[in-house]
Amino acid sequence: MIFGCSASREFAEKVVEHLKEIEELAEEDIHLGELEVVHFKDKEFQPYYLESVRGATVYLIQSTIPPSDNLMELLLCIDAAKRASASKVIVVTPYFGWARQDRKDKPRTSIGAKLVADLLSAAGADRIMTCDLHADQIQGFFDIPVDHVMASNIFLDVIQGLKLKNLSIASPDIGGSKRANFYANRLKKRGGTEPPIIICHKTRPRQNQVGTLRVIGDVEGMDVVIVDDIIDTAGTLCKAADELKKQGATSVRACITHAVLSDPAVQRIHDSALDEIYVTDTIAHPELEGDPKIHVLSMTKLFARMMTKVYLYEPISDEFEN
Repeated sequence: MIFGCSASREFAEKVVEHLKEIEELAEEDIHLGELEVVHFKDKEFQPYYLESVRGATVYLIQSTIPPSDNLMELLLCIDAAKRASASKVIVVTPYFGWARQDRKDKPRTSIGAKLVADLLSAAGADRIMTCDLHADQIQGFFDIPVDHVMASNIFLDVIQGLKLKNLSIASPDIGGSKRANFYANRLKKRGGTEPPIIICHKTRPRQNQVGTLRVIGDVEGMDVVIVDDIIDTAGTLCKAADELKKQGATSVRACITHAVLSDPAVQRIHDSALDEIYVTDTIAHPELEGDPKIHVLSMTKLFARMMTKVYLYEPISDEFEN
């Protein structure tokens, strides 16, 4: 049984449509379950299922984007399913919020990603499915199985389809160099030549503010594709694109998984030197439909395949880019 929580209702609907097309599930009664959330005047809320989940494998789809109500709603839905005698509760979080808080980077601060992992487990989740965690080691914060889907499965197709003459893969910061190297290696394995890598080294005086940015690598005449996992205010990305163009890049594009897009990110992207940007629908942005510069790619088909394999106890290794 599949249920979509408030922040990912449309995503869940699309997943269900893809599940209906999968031959192995032809005998299953696949539909989006009825889930209602009652809101009280004091801002408290209570979700409840409008159909029985007794003995069922329940998939709860919810990205834990701000505000924290989305996380709290997911926790309450897990608890409600367990108390209603669901056999298993599998949490599908296309975007795992608080993932950037994966370590103590200064004294006397929390590790939010670990706390959220503990909360999901304590609520009764039996398994987690998520996409492009900010740091791979976050999987180790859980004591339950984690299926880590990668958006590279669709971004690599996009990059190849662009048929760029002098392709170069770029990281907007030092920390993303591993991701950039992964994309370059995968493009080579797919039959092309391995594109060179460009690194943008930035200083950040405070959160959501970029200080200086220096480009490492040969940029002149290159068609640059920046790859990253999260775009928030777009300050780093736009500054990197502007600097790359200044140093002679022919074109600058970006493939970024999670489009947080805090204000004024969209306006910054439109005013920047970026030619275009590709993001996924792990975070809902209906206002971007038809946007000439920001293209939204769907992860729903990939998640539907992964959910099916988990449900049927089939191997999922072939769904990952190795």
